[in-house]
Amino acid sequence: MKRRDFVKGAALAAAGAGALALGACGNKEEKQKVEAKTPEAPAVAKQIRVLKMVTTWPKDFPGLGTGAQRLADNITAMSGGSLTVKLYASGELVPAMESFDAVSGGNADMYHGAEYYWQGKHTAFNFFTAVPFGLTADEMDAWTNYGGGQALWDELAAGFNIKPFAAGNTGVQMGGWFNKEINKIEDYKGLKIRMPGLGGEVIRQIGGSAVTLPGSEIFPSLQSGAIDATEWVGPWNDLAQGFYKITKYYYYPGFHEPGSTLSCGMNKDVWDGLSKDHQAIVASACMAENNRMLSEYNAKNSGALDTLVNKHNVILRRQSDDILRAIGIAADDVLSSVGATDDISKRIYANFMAFRKQAMGWTSLSETAFTAARALDKKLGR
Repeated sequence: MKRRDFVKGAALAAAGAGALALGACGNKEEKQKVEAKTPEAPAVAKQIRVLKMVTTWPKDFPGLGTGAQRLADNITAMSGGSLTVKLYASGELVPAMESFDAVSGGNADMYHGAEYYWQGKHTAFNFFTAVPFGLTADEMDAWTNYGGGQALWDELAAGFNIKPFAAGNTGVQMGGWFNKEINKIEDYKGLKIRMPGLGGEVIRQIGGSAVTLPGSEIFPSLQSGAIDATEWVGPWNDLAQGFYKITKYYYYPGFHEPGSTLSCGMNKDVWDGLSKDHQAIVASACMAENNRMLSEYNAKNSGALDTLVNKHNVILRRQSDDILRAIGIAADDVLSSVGATDDISKRIYANFMAFRKQAMGWTSLSETAFTAARALDKKLGR
């Protein structure tokens, strides 16, 4: 063997031995360099699960549609993509009002909507969105999280194979848009108004005609004269819907929805099949969206109201105390009737009303008293 061949062979052997020694001694720095060049494992190895979320909202609608999309995106991000939520807006996979059935029956995995849309399934679902003269947004959260509301909601929804979560809130709503002045309770007689939930039942009690329509159908129904009035949400969403183009009378307060909780319902079989960490991610994402959506509505409503009044010449009116008292009497009859329906309704009604009584005392002494006191100062910040 020639000397140069020997040296070359020895050098190659030494290099190979050095590589083996490096692996054996576990040089972390070099090992990390090698691993950094290794291509990632195929996506299938990550065991990605795609969940279909249907909604009752128009695609990308401010607050409602965007909040649902944000929830879907956050679950996906928080799980590192192992739970990938694909959102389908109203009508993309199923019609808005069929979202509950789609999830209950397993044709979709989860929905984002409002529980009072499902009152045809059980009237007690109304209590988990809003009921006339019920709870404010903060009070709803308190009842759901610490007043026994969630346990009752779980029990009710489980009968339909649903696991429910609070996943948004629009805050106190406006009374609605009317094509005429409402000066006395008799002005509601014969009035055709879009108002879902138990608020609609109250309207019927005082002589009006209430219908439930998804958001996408309200404007054309108002435009065609199929309805005389509508409530929707509040200034931010109402401005986006363009109701001011058809009618100018904008009434407050919204007796029917003092703090409207929106919901995420998951097929219970799907929920039960999730790992504990995935369940924690879904629950945390829903709670985060519940808080974030309310703050977004509170931030956007004031500017939108200013635009409606000062740019579009909307006539802002407060419903009289006499009208509100008459509506309150009708609301009491409606709620007590729902509360007498069956055992679960009785327990939900009793728990809700007991918490309402307790909450009203504290709210009156705290936020109501403070906002009244703040209004007395005519100079601060003006």
